[in-house]
Amino acid sequence: MPLLAGEPFCEKPPLTYWVAAAAIRLFGSGAWSARLPNLLYALVTAVGVGWLARRAAGPVAGLIAAAAIGTFLLSYQVVIWLATDAPLLASTAVALAGAYEGLYARSRWRRLGAYTVMHLALALGFLSKSAAAWIVPALALLTMVIWERRARELCRWELYPGLGVQALVILIWIWFVYAGADGPEHLRVFLWNNLAGRFVHLDAPQELQYAAAHRNSPGKYFLELPVYLWPWTLLVAAALRRAWLRRRAGFEELRPVRFALASALPALALLSVAATARNIYLAPALPGFALLLGWWGGHTQSEFDRWDIRALRATAALLLVAVLVLATALALVAADTGTPSAAGGGYGWSGAFLISGPGLIAAAALLLHGSAAARDGAPRPAQLALLLGYCLLLTAPASQLYRRVDAWQNLAGLGRAIEWDARGKPLILMAPDETTRALIDLYARTEVGLVKGPIDPRSIAELKERVAQEPQARVLVQLPGRALTPLFRRIAARLAIAQAAGSPIDEPDWAPSAQLHTARLFALPNGRRYALLEGGR
Repeated sequence: MPLLAGEPFCEKPPLTYWVAAAAIRLFGSGAWSARLPNLLYALVTAVGVGWLARRAAGPVAGLIAAAAIGTFLLSYQVVIWLATDAPLLASTAVALAGAYEGLYARSRWRRLGAYTVMHLALALGFLSKSAAAWIVPALALLTMVIWERRARELCRWELYPGLGVQALVILIWIWFVYAGADGPEHLRVFLWNNLAGRFVHLDAPQELQYAAAHRNSPGKYFLELPVYLWPWTLLVAAALRRAWLRRRAGFEELRPVRFALASALPALALLSVAATARNIYLAPALPGFALLLGWWGGHTQSEFDRWDIRALRATAALLLVAVLVLATALALVAADTGTPSAAGGGYGWSGAFLISGPGLIAAAALLLHGSAAARDGAPRPAQLALLLGYCLLLTAPASQLYRRVDAWQNLAGLGRAIEWDARGKPLILMAPDETTRALIDLYARTEVGLVKGPIDPRSIAELKERVAQEPQARVLVQLPGRALTPLFRRIAARLAIAQAAGSPIDEPDWAPSAQLHTARLFALPNGRRYALLEGGR
């Protein structure tokens, strides 16, 4: 059972935390060691999608699809974010590859092995993010069975031995949770509230009303899909166009297209009717788009028409705009004197520009070369140049921006400062979010009082009672707004972003009614703000 600040955390199963804990135990508690498994997840994702595309559309398609899944903006966000979505994407990629191999295997033993790999991947996906791991592979398999009229595939015995292995892995974990303290209640949150509650409104306590946050709106995923697929959005559109033009081609030729669409569109449609919507929920559907892009890019030079060439050249133009945006962002953060210079990682911004400048120039040169190669009728060299140019943007210039943003997200320093001021006294967290609970658990202490949100008369009365029982206690609460540095305050004011540019409050308006006042304020530049409250005057 995962714990945050000493309290059970029933949001997700524990695989992500187990693996991160193993890395921390081996290499220490630095952020890099906790994130090291994400490199593994990224590699597994690329290998899984590459295997799928190679099996479906050939070796070149496998390379292109593996590159695409690693560089879609949404998948890039997922694999660099220390959360349960990175192993979920990896397990989904392998499960889809196993499903495709099992569907079209020519021998029983190969089919058995492929389906077993699929089930093992789904078991690990379940331990990462519960039954959400089943959505994309199950819908893809069912869609292909219906589309190709292969109902007999569901009757093959080779499909089911791996299902027993998957069930065994999952049931062992479920049994240990059930046998623990409050086990049935924890399982209900894991398997019902946190899953069904993402799709519909459930009768549950306020803190378990998952449908109340990240609310969905009609067409949200479809409208945002071009951003998720950036910078290859126009290339995916070109692939869809070619698939439509060849819709009457041979059954075998369009098999990769059918599986790609089956892996992406049913999940996209299902998520579109859910009560909640977050971009990362769509990440498991990205292997389908990567396969489609691999099928498109794997065709010979003669099969690329003028619209394919225009898509390549327009993509190069969009990436050149990204070069200018990154250069502007570097100039802005270099001028932001409100952020500590130590965030630069040991050298100043002159050094950062020495690194970023050549990277920006080289990326621009590659993108221009890619556009010229596309114009000259060489689509594969053009694709390679665009890929290398984009990767260069994500390494040299973007890495320098990350170093500065790290100062805005220095949760380690924040947690240690809070612990220093609250040392020797009980600490109560008032309506904390997951990040607050995690930073206190990791950088301050594991035993704290907890008053669950939302902040309303009930929770304020509960807090007042807790403080009356422990007069020396300190109360930590997150404050709204951000303490913007001077440059970003001017930018917010110029853009009329009132919430960001306004003067942030230094004390919650409910504090006097709880007989509390602010003892200390904590704020990260352009980041989170907290108040440490105490009783008395």
